[in-house]
Amino acid sequence: MIVDATGLVMGRLASVAAKHLLSGEEVKIVNIENAIVTGRKESIFDDYGQSRQRGTKERGPYFPRRPDRIMTRTIRGMLPYKMQRGRDAMMKLRVFIGVPRELKGQTFEQPKDAMMRQTSNANYVELGVLSKRLGAKF
Repeated sequence: MIVDATGLVMGRLASVAAKHLLSGEEVKIVNIENAIVTGRKESIFDDYGQSRQRGTKERGPYFPRRPDRIMTRTIRGMLPYKMQRGRDAMMKLRVFIGVPRELKGQTFEQPKDAMMRQTSNANYVELGVLSKRLGAKF
């Protein structure tokens, strides 16, 4: 399964990917910097900023800045990653910023479960913008 994350809600995409991973499928996600995080911009920046600042360099918890690593961490939270079943599922996950050469020309899916619902008050932030705010260089 190859998914184009452009315009998809990050949490919903993570749950769809986790289900496919646990069923044994290989999941590749491209254009992750264009996925969206719903909510008010100020609260999103505050929440992720606090997660990032928590802990020290010597002792965690460590929270990623890059959009591909943020998505991987989100999916990991939906898997039993401390058990063998979850570790096997994580080995079948690949998340990419942009589209890599080996996947160019292939067809990408966009799961309907992960799409943003149409509302008049659409507050969201793209994952790439959030990562830049956290200090990522990609």
